[in-house]
Amino acid sequence: MTLNRTWILRKRPAGHVAPGDLELVSAELPALDDGSVRVRTIYLSLDPTNRIWMSDAKGYMPPVGIGEPMRGGGLGIVEASRFDGLAAGDIVNTGLATWALYNDLPGKSLSRLPQIPGVPLTAFMGPLGVTGMTAYFGLLDIGRPKAGETVVVSAAAGAVGSMVGQIAKIHGCRVVGIAGSDDKCRWLTEVAGFDAAINYRREDLGTALDRHCPRGIDVNFENVGGAVMDAVIARLNDFSRMPLCGLISIYNATEPVPGPYNFGNLLMRRTLMKGFIVLDYLKRFPEGMQAMAGWLSAGKIRFETDIVQGLEHAPASLERLFTGKNLGKLLVQVSDGP
Repeated sequence: MTLNRTWILRKRPAGHVAPGDLELVSAELPALDDGSVRVRTIYLSLDPTNRIWMSDAKGYMPPVGIGEPMRGGGLGIVEASRFDGLAAGDIVNTGLATWALYNDLPGKSLSRLPQIPGVPLTAFMGPLGVTGMTAYFGLLDIGRPKAGETVVVSAAAGAVGSMVGQIAKIHGCRVVGIAGSDDKCRWLTEVAGFDAAINYRREDLGTALDRHCPRGIDVNFENVGGAVMDAVIARLNDFSRMPLCGLISIYNATEPVPGPYNFGNLLMRRTLMKGFIVLDYLKRFPEGMQAMAGWLSAGKIRFETDIVQGLEHAPASLERLFTGKNLGKLLVQVSDGP
C-alpha cells in the first residue's frame, strides 16, 4: 500500500489562514481503479484563488467543503497507470487536483507535458501554465493592447502580472508596473523590461502614475483592487480597457469592502471593464501555449519562481501572496523531479 499525505480543510479561515484551519492527514491509498492514474506531485501551485476556495462565499466554483481535501493545481510524475494513454514516468499537469503527495486521477483528464530543450519544468507552472494563460488571454482578448498605448499592471512582480507586462512590451506598449518593494521594481525594469515600476509602499501612487503615465492609461490589468485600483481608474483614458483578473487586497477581508470610489470614471471614460476566469479559455490553451513557448524560446519572456520546500509548509506559504513576499510564481516542491 502507498501512504499519502493530504491537507484537509477543517474550518473556514476568518481573515488570514491560521493554524488549525487545515490539517495534514496521512492515510493509505486504495488500489488504483481502471482508467485511473496515480500521480506523485512534484510542484504544487499556490494561488490567491486557493483562499477564495476556502471561503463559503459564492464564487465561480463551489467552495472546498469542510472535511474535504484542499483543492489546487500542480505538476507531477505518473507512478502507476491503469489508463492506456499514460505510463509510469510520464510528466503530467494534474489540473485541479488536491494538496497531496499523491493524486489518483482519471487518465483522460490529464495531459502529458512536452519536453522542450532548455525549458525547465517550472515553466509549465508559470509562462506555459495557468498563470501564463491568464496573462495571455486576459491582456490580449480583453485589454486589446495597441502599439504606443500605456499599460499599467498591478501586482506586477507576481506570476500573472510579470507575464502581462512582458506580453504588452512585445506588442509595442509602454508598460508601468506597480509592486511592493524596490527589489521587485528593479527586477521589473532591469530583467522583465518594463518601462517603469512604482513601489506603492514608498511613494504616493497617484503622483507616481502621473509622472510615468503622462498621456493617461489605456489598459489597466487589475490584480489588486482597493486603493490601487482607485488610483488607476482616476487616470484612465477614453475608451480604455480593464481586464479584471483579481482583487487580492480584499480576499482576507472579514467585512464588506467599499469601492471603487472612482467607479463613475468608468462611465465618463467609456471604459470596458470585464472580469474573467482563465478556465473560460481552456479550449484555447494550445493557442496561448504555442505563442508563449515561442516568446520564451526567443528570450522575450523572463520568469521567476519562488519555491518553498515541503508539502507541510503549503498553508503558511500561501500568506506570501498576500504579504508581497514572493517574486514570480509561488510553488511548493512536494517531491523530487525525474
